[in-house]
Amino acid sequence: MRFDVSIETSKRMAGGLGRTRPPANGSTLHAETGFLRHPTMNPALIFARTALLALAVLSASGAPLDDLYKHGPDSLPQPGVPQGQVSAWRKLPSEAYPGTLHDYCVYVPAQYDAAKPTALMIFQDGQAFLRPTGDYRAPTVFDNLIHRREIPVTLVVFINPGRKPEQPEASASDWGDRSGNRPQEYNALDDKYARVIVDELLPVLNQEFNLSQDPNDRAIGGASSGAIAAFTVAWHRPDQFRKVHSAIGSYVNLRGGHVYPDLIRQSPKKPIRIFLQDGMSDNRGVRGQGENATYNAERDWYAQNRKMVAALTEKGYDVNYTWGIGTHSSKQAGVILPEMLRWLWRDYPRLPDDPRDPGNRGFFTVPGSAAANVPTSSKP
Repeated sequence: MRFDVSIETSKRMAGGLGRTRPPANGSTLHAETGFLRHPTMNPALIFARTALLALAVLSASGAPLDDLYKHGPDSLPQPGVPQGQVSAWRKLPSEAYPGTLHDYCVYVPAQYDAAKPTALMIFQDGQAFLRPTGDYRAPTVFDNLIHRREIPVTLVVFINPGRKPEQPEASASDWGDRSGNRPQEYNALDDKYARVIVDELLPVLNQEFNLSQDPNDRAIGGASSGAIAAFTVAWHRPDQFRKVHSAIGSYVNLRGGHVYPDLIRQSPKKPIRIFLQDGMSDNRGVRGQGENATYNAERDWYAQNRKMVAALTEKGYDVNYTWGIGTHSSKQAGVILPEMLRWLWRDYPRLPDDPRDPGNRGFFTVPGSAAANVPTSSKP
């Protein structure tokens, strides 16, 4: 069973409330939330009350819903953790979309060993996932998780939507919707963007890096339209990508994405693992106010994400999800990126476990690694 307010959110919202009160009537302190739990109380009721408390606190304070989510230590630089290198931005000409190019850069972890096939993850809207003080802070997250062996050594590509050479690069103020090719590439359900990733980007990466050719070692992700783009790549090419990260996914009728739940049910099951996140206050398809308000279910982000989960679950996909209370924002998704990655990579092949040998259980630090040889950008 999954709940609309995560355990970590519950902890943060608790803020110490009731923690010093001694249990009564046989009650115990709930191990995860810190709230009192009666021996006969349904766990679902505990989390429902936690959710109500969270909403009450927000209503009383007037704080924006997304401000609830705060980065944890996994998203912050930690002492002694080797830092990977991020390459300078590169330009990839496109044949799938003639006349356009894609800006991308590559994170190479400090533990990268060119003699060993390496896992790969690709983030759409790469500039958003790359920023060290942004919502996702992906390089720092990968530094920390790889260092603790919680995910495999992974090369991470940050790729922006296509643009014409004379158009500006995607940025925090314009992800490419106004100045680039983002709406067409990310929201359409055809295989053209999958061709960018598989036929144009992967060959270039394979020339430079020793990438694993096992699709189970490859993940692709994104936020909003970048999320549906990531899913579409895996949908068309599960022979290349079998792990999907989806944050506030736009499975709505921008360019037909609302049909995915029905398409999933009607199609043979594909070997895809996916973690979806969304907020209950995401765009809900309501236009206008009062009696004149109209509702378009095909443009309800939160409802469509729930429909995705229902369809994937019915077909037996390996699916996980979490519903927060946020808006169409990356705040929650950024905070839980470490947990989403841990879940996606939870069964990656590890070194043999020998109780007598602690070498495979310690921090993963490799001095003088190949990552030091990658040209870096002074302003990633």
